Amino acid sequence: MGIIIRLAIAALLSIPLVSGSFAADAKSHRVSIQVDQNDPQVMNLALNNATNVIEYYRAKNEDVDVDIVTYGPGLHMLRDDTSPVKDRIKRLKELAFPGKIQFSACNNTRQNMEKAEGKAVPIISDATIVPSGVVRLMELQEQGWSYVRP
Repeated sequence: MGIIIRLAIAALLSIPLVSGSFAADAKSHRVSIQVDQNDPQVMNLALNNATNVIEYYRAKNEDVDVDIVTYGPGLHMLRDDTSPVKDRIKRLKELAFPGKIQFSACNNTRQNMEKAEGKAVPIISDATIVPSGVVRLMELQEQGWSYVRP
């Protein structure tokens, strides 16, 4: 009889583990969006794409991570002194909360711009500086992130 009780207890204890695994099986949504042009239309399209993705999954009560990766001429999107969309970036950051959105600024590009301009290149406070924008995109795709280029 002791073995039956132990089996019953083990069965009862395993129920939360089984039901908890269903939540772990929920698909996470992750998208990286590339911006490599100093073109306000491309920057706004990238922000539109991010907004649409966030709103779509929010309506379904599903989480989504977004990373807008800038490099080359696209770094102007995240430059505090030249960005034509920095106000929109702040609004999108607020819209995404509590979800995750990151704005990745390529440090290789930043350093090259600083050499060419002979001065420091300020990056907006909402951005994260990454060593290389191209490498960031590669690594995100290797981790299973979807990729969009507006």
